[in-house]
Amino acid sequence: MTPRFLPKYALETVPRYTSYPPATGFGEVNGESLWADWMRALPATPKVSLYLHIPFCKTMCWYCGCNTTIPNKSERIERYLDALKDVMRHRAASLPADAQIHHIHFVGGSPDMLSPVQFSDLMQEIRDAFPLATDAEIAAELDPRGITRALATRLGELGFNRASLGVQDLSDEVQKLIHRIQPLSVVRQAVQNLREAGITAINTDIMYGLPAQTVDRVEMTAHAVAELSPDRIAVFGYAHVPWFKKHQKAIPEDRLPGAQERFEQMLAASSVLESHGYQPVGFDHFAKPDDSMAIRTREGRLCRNFQGYTDDDYDVLMGLGASSISEAPGGYLQNQPDPARYAESRETCLTSYVRGLQRGSEERRIAARIDPNFIVRDQQHSRAI
Repeated sequence: MTPRFLPKYALETVPRYTSYPPATGFGEVNGESLWADWMRALPATPKVSLYLHIPFCKTMCWYCGCNTTIPNKSERIERYLDALKDVMRHRAASLPADAQIHHIHFVGGSPDMLSPVQFSDLMQEIRDAFPLATDAEIAAELDPRGITRALATRLGELGFNRASLGVQDLSDEVQKLIHRIQPLSVVRQAVQNLREAGITAINTDIMYGLPAQTVDRVEMTAHAVAELSPDRIAVFGYAHVPWFKKHQKAIPEDRLPGAQERFEQMLAASSVLESHGYQPVGFDHFAKPDDSMAIRTREGRLCRNFQGYTDDDYDVLMGLGASSISEAPGGYLQNQPDPARYAESRETCLTSYVRGLQRGSEERRIAARIDPNFIVRDQQHSRAI
């Protein structure tokens, strides 16, 4: 049964992410100094997660809200990867000697823009720079259209064990309006390629609120995705912000569903996924009952950060790449958002941190309400300083 307060707040304009403080509250800080202080205050044998941003795509999807670009030359990607590796080595040196990497998450853009050779080189750099736990989760957000059998095989050989696929909507009309032609057959083949390569943990994303979407089309997409049997399914609402993301001007505003229609589409997706046995996780994720996210939800140990809901109980999240956000108990730091300027940082020796926030008592109190694991990290941090 839908809680009586849900329709009221579902129609409000609210932040998509619930990490606290949100990135809109970041300001100018001495990032390098703060990071050094925060690393010295980490507990013994800290658990570290790496978040690597690959800000490139082959084509632009009109709905996209990510920080990504379309590279006109392969040299742009190579220059960016060189800078990423340099910064990676620098950041690795700041960690305590007994730190271990438990999660690696490639995001984009579309990390499948990297060739199998580039993925191999980057993973070798990571293994050379950081001590990886034997059971580390290595994941990538991928465009199903770019998951060739060769790429899936290489990712499996490199130790990747989870993949997140953007599906969004399977209606032909909607796909044309959002400039992302991706039939179900393409998604199905991508899932098959990954599973045959040994990458069996699969996440998928679908959306509501897109142009020409209807309840029926959302239900059709949800049914089709559920039948692929991914472990987790995220259901995101489209955020139309053409003043911020200029390419969204290509979306016909008169084809966008209204607030009530969006709410009905969201409820329809939820109903379909629950009918397939998926358990609600937070307000926009669903997981199989035996998935760790669902288990943590039942146990009251689910967390949420800038990546969304997570079962990752890290001590420090290290963001690498343009616009990536790093988090430690002491606060947040964000990298240079422009990929070209980020790539220049290795040549000019400039810090990649451009803004951030040092948590005060109020920020720590609210963060603890959102992330139950933050309480433990904060207590350890307080004792260390």
